[in-house]
Amino acid sequence: MIRVATDVGGTFTDLVYFEIDEKTKKAKKISNAKSDTTPPNYEQGVFKAIKKSGISISEAIFFAHGTTVIINSITERKGSVTGLITTKGFRDSLEIARGDRPDFFNLRYKKPKPFIPRYLRTEVPGRMDFLGKEIEKLQLNDLKKIIKSFKSHNVKSIAICLLHSYANPKHEQVLAKKIKQQWPEFEIVTSSELTREWREYERTNTTALCAYVKPIAKNYLDNLFIELKKYKFKGNPYVMQSNGGIDTFESTKKTPLTIIESGPTSGVLGAAEIGKLIGVKDIIALDIGGTTAKCSLIEDGNVKINTNYWIEKNRTSAGYPVMLPVVDIVEIGNGGGSIAWVDDYKKLHVGPQSAGASPGPVSYGKGGNSITTTDANLYTKRINPSYFCGGEVNADIKSVDKHISTLSKKLKLTKIETARGIIRIANNNMTNALKLISVNKGHDPRDFTLVAFGGGGGMHATSLAMELNIPNVIIPINSAVFSAWGMLMSDLRRDFILTKLNKMDIDSLGSINETFKKMETKAISNFKKEKIHKNLIQFQRYASLRYLGQDHSVEVLLPSGTYDKKELNKILISFHKQYEKEFTYSLDNPVELIQFHLVAVAKIEKPKLEKRKKTGREVREAIKSKRKVDFDQLGERISDIYDFDKLEPNMVFNGPAIVEDSSTTVVVFPGQRCKVDDYANLHINTQKKK
Repeated sequence: MIRVATDVGGTFTDLVYFEIDEKTKKAKKISNAKSDTTPPNYEQGVFKAIKKSGISISEAIFFAHGTTVIINSITERKGSVTGLITTKGFRDSLEIARGDRPDFFNLRYKKPKPFIPRYLRTEVPGRMDFLGKEIEKLQLNDLKKIIKSFKSHNVKSIAICLLHSYANPKHEQVLAKKIKQQWPEFEIVTSSELTREWREYERTNTTALCAYVKPIAKNYLDNLFIELKKYKFKGNPYVMQSNGGIDTFESTKKTPLTIIESGPTSGVLGAAEIGKLIGVKDIIALDIGGTTAKCSLIEDGNVKINTNYWIEKNRTSAGYPVMLPVVDIVEIGNGGGSIAWVDDYKKLHVGPQSAGASPGPVSYGKGGNSITTTDANLYTKRINPSYFCGGEVNADIKSVDKHISTLSKKLKLTKIETARGIIRIANNNMTNALKLISVNKGHDPRDFTLVAFGGGGGMHATSLAMELNIPNVIIPINSAVFSAWGMLMSDLRRDFILTKLNKMDIDSLGSINETFKKMETKAISNFKKEKIHKNLIQFQRYASLRYLGQDHSVEVLLPSGTYDKKELNKILISFHKQYEKEFTYSLDNPVELIQFHLVAVAKIEKPKLEKRKKTGREVREAIKSKRKVDFDQLGERISDIYDFDKLEPNMVFNGPAIVEDSSTTVVVFPGQRCKVDDYANLHINTQKKK
C-alpha cells in the first residue's frame, strides 16, 4: 500500500510517499521527490514529481494535495470576473472597508482596491435583523436586469452577501437557488455557506474573494482529478485546508477559499506531529522555501487557529480580510530564491522579489543574473558546490562570482563581505517574522524549540536560534519536503462558527448547551456525505468571549459535555487568564459570549513511523569529506561534512559541521552540539560549548 502527498510551492513541487506494511501498518519505506513548479498548469509539476519518484499512482490508497493556486490567483489578480449581490444600501461596504490606515503619516494613503469594482456590485431589497428575524421581505423583481448586466460584462462568478445572513441565511439561499435554476452557467458563493460570523465588511470581502477564485479552483482540481483517474488512482483524493485538516476535492470546490494557505499549513501540522512523537510540546515552526519563509507558534502541542486573517497586510497597506479559520502563520518574502539588490542610496536589500525556479538563482546556470540567498550560501561554501541540488545541477560558480562582484562594487565591499551581508539581512528579516509570532504575542522564544524545515530551513535555523536565544533546533528527516509529509499526518477537519450573543451567566447555560448540541448534529450530518460514521468524529469546542461593552474578543478552549455552574466558573477563569496574557490586564466586568466555534475532526488512519535502524557504525563513518566553510563573524573554519543518510540514532557530533542530503543542507556552527534521535531527526543545541 502506498500513501502519497504532493505540495505545490512557489518554486518547487514536493512529493512524499509512504510504503505501508499491510499487517503492521508501519511505514516500511519513506521517500520523496522534487520537481519545478509549472504555472499555470500546476498539475504538470505534480505528475513530474510522481514520475520522478518512480511510484505507480494506481497502487496508492491515499492522495493528499497542497497548492498555492488560490493565493497566487489572488495576489497576481488572475481570478475570474465577479459580480456581487448585496442588501439594498450596502453596495459600497466592500469599498468603505475599515478605517485602518497603517501608513499613518501618508496623507495620500489609498485603501486597497476592492476585488469587485462598483459597476459589478448590485443590490436587492429585503432585510433581516441581527437576530435573524425578517423585517422586510426579499424582492427579486430586478434579478433579470442584474443578471443581464453581469452577462454583458462577462461575469463568471457571483458573490451573494446579504445583511445579517450569519443569523438567518434564508434570503441568501432563496436568491442562490433562483440563480442556479435560471442561470446555471454562473458559479455562486453565498456568505452563509462560508462563514456565520458577523462584521459586514469582513464577511463581504471573504465571499467576494471566494467567488473570485472559484472557477479557477474548480478547473484546477477537475484537471488534477482527471489526470489522477487517467493514471488509475482509485481512491478519493484530498486537499489540504488552511484550518489544518484535509477535505475532499468536491467539498473544496464549493468553497475554495478554505485552501488559501493550503501548503504552509501542513508544515505546521507536521511540526506538531513531530513534537508529539518525540515529546516536545512548545514549538516554533519555521518553513523556509524558495520564495517565502513562514512561521507559526505551537503551544502545549496545540496549533493556533486564527479567524481574523488578513492577506497583503503590511506596513503600508491595510490588506484584505479572510473570515475563515486559518492556522496562525506569519509569511514574508524571503527564501532561497530571494533576490539581493542595492537601492539608490547604496543600501543592500534581500527580497521580496524571487528568482523562482526559472531562471532561478544565478548558480542554476539557467540565465539568472540576480544574486539570491542560495547563491550567497554557495559562495560561503555552506552549500557544497560539488553536491548542488543533490548533484543534479552543476553549480555555475563562475556566474556567481561575476554577479556577486557587481554587487560588491556597488556596496564598496569585498565579495565575501557581500555574501555575508546577504545572509545576515535574510536572517534578520526572518528573525523579525519569528518575533511577530512569539515576542509580540507575549511568548518568550527561550521557552520554545525551533523546528525548521523546507529547503532552506537547516541552512538558516541555527543562526536564527542564536539571535533569539532559542536553546534547541530540530531539523526533521525529509525536512525539504516536510509540508508534504505533514499532509500524510492530517485528519479530515471542518470548522463550524456561529455568531450568537449570550451573557456568561447561569440563565444562558441552556442556550449555550443547546447551540453546541445543534452544531454537533449539523457536523455529523455534514460528514455523512463522505460516509463517515459519527463514532469516528471528535469535537473540540471554542468560544469567543469579551467583556460586556467591548468590541473585540478572545477565543478560549472549552470543555466538552453539558455546562453547569461549576463549568461556567472554569470557563470564566480561563477567559480572564487568556485576556490578561494577550492584553496584560483583566477586568471585573460581566462577560459575554459572542461566537461559538466547533471543530469536527474525523480521524484518518496514519502510518506508524518506524525508528531508524542502527548498524553499529561510528559517527566518524558518516563523515564524507572536510571543507573550509565561512561562518560569518566566526570566520572560516575547516568543517566536517556529514552524510545525512548515514547518521544513526544517538550519534553525537560538534560544530563546525555541515550535514548534507540530496535536498537540503544543515549548518552547525562552531560550539554547537548535534544529536541524532531515534527517527533520524537532528537535535542541535545552540548554546555554545566552551
